[in-house]
Amino acid sequence: MSSEPPVLIAGAGPTGLTLACDLARRGITCRIVDKAPGLFPGSRGKGVQPRTLEVFDDLGVIDAVLEAGAPFPDFRMYLGTDVHWTRTVHQMLGVPRPDPGSGVPYPDVWLLPQWRTDEILRDRLAELGGRVEFDTELVDFEQDPDGVTATLARDGIIERVRARYLVGADGGRSTVRKRLGVGFEGETFETERTLIGDVRATGLTGAYCHILTTGDVTERFSLWSLPGTDYYQFVATVAADRTPDVSLESMQALLDKRSGRTDIVLSDLRWASLYRVNARMVDRFRVGRVLLAGDAAHTHSSASGQGLNTSVQDAYNLGWKLAATLGGADDELLDTYDAERHPVAAEVLGVSTRLHHRNFRDAAPDERTQAPDIFQLRLDYRDGPLAVDDRTAPGSVRAGDRAPDAHCGGTRLHDLLRGPHFTLLAFGTDIPADLAHADPSWLRTFRIDTTPTESGPLGEAHRNFDLPPQAPGPLILIRPDGYIGAVSTTPTTIHTYLRRTTPAGGQ
Repeated sequence: MSSEPPVLIAGAGPTGLTLACDLARRGITCRIVDKAPGLFPGSRGKGVQPRTLEVFDDLGVIDAVLEAGAPFPDFRMYLGTDVHWTRTVHQMLGVPRPDPGSGVPYPDVWLLPQWRTDEILRDRLAELGGRVEFDTELVDFEQDPDGVTATLARDGIIERVRARYLVGADGGRSTVRKRLGVGFEGETFETERTLIGDVRATGLTGAYCHILTTGDVTERFSLWSLPGTDYYQFVATVAADRTPDVSLESMQALLDKRSGRTDIVLSDLRWASLYRVNARMVDRFRVGRVLLAGDAAHTHSSASGQGLNTSVQDAYNLGWKLAATLGGADDELLDTYDAERHPVAAEVLGVSTRLHHRNFRDAAPDERTQAPDIFQLRLDYRDGPLAVDDRTAPGSVRAGDRAPDAHCGGTRLHDLLRGPHFTLLAFGTDIPADLAHADPSWLRTFRIDTTPTESGPLGEAHRNFDLPPQAPGPLILIRPDGYIGAVSTTPTTIHTYLRRTTPAGGQ
């Protein structure tokens, strides 16, 4: 039997790669295996939401992501050769663009082909000393109270490996999920299937999502310009009782029919897929020493680009908890992964399903005033077991919320949060002496005691955290994943929280 890695990850898509990077930067050795011969070749999950950009910033890949992608393009609807309308992504979704002055460092949805996202994360993992084992399939596993024994297959050779934890990030057809036998409830959209792929195209101008029709939006053919390449992603739905040939010739014929045009010519079909949309979720994210993340735990409609982003957030929530548990924190900390991510995944699943059914119609007024959190900036863990806020009159920003960004003198708050540590902010109050001198590898402390003003950068942190402009304020403990863990005026509350969530009780 092979030597024991602390964590074995099955699946090297965005979920598994994000988790592997997060663990590697914390000094946690893991093996990440994938049965595919290499990275996913297609552009499928191409919309990176603002909250995911914050995660990529923390993981050290934001520069590569911004350089390789571009702000999400406008949508342009055609009736034959005539442009019927042009709309921004925010108009299409019925939500406003986040205000970059309200604590959001990356207000735009970023267009980036999934294959490029995977490349960037793989390269980051290599920088951190890790690597993906391709052509290596997890075929079975058994678990006991102390760990997991997994069976891997590569080139006909069987290997048994022992790990303390197994994470199934192996996609919608997850072997790990099936072997666990957990429920995977939801719906399959039986009336239609989706065609998607990457091609070159001539006859189109401008970086748009070109929606080509002859008037019936249900019979459309969309071509998305992919930044940094001369490829387009095509998307079309077909009736469930039709099985089109997924070939360049078939795609060209479908485009010609649905657009009523012959001047757009496709070539070089790089990747294509035909699938039924599923909206499903497991009933548990954790079973003993085995955890599920990403599409292995929940599958979505592609509407609004929630699937990849929710998957990255799963990994980001899990990474610091696995590291803390492996370092000596109570194993019950891993139960909070399910407690926090399960309701979020359910909410996001509902959002993506509603948007799938909306089908390019204008958003009704009630939808605009009750806009879902497409950008995943307002998704919170307030009702979770790790949200502690003992103020008698908390403001609008509370424990369990994402910590907003803010200008703090010559730096930004999110710059202070970057890294695998907890962060303690003291708003005009003293930092407890023992915490002020804590090992900065697990806790960093900052006192925000500039005189705030009602306007201007000196008051931005107070405003964004919804704190009164007069000191003293509370102690705010921010978790390694950028969420507010505890808010209190009592140092004892902070000490108790750290004992629950850090190796050896934070000592």
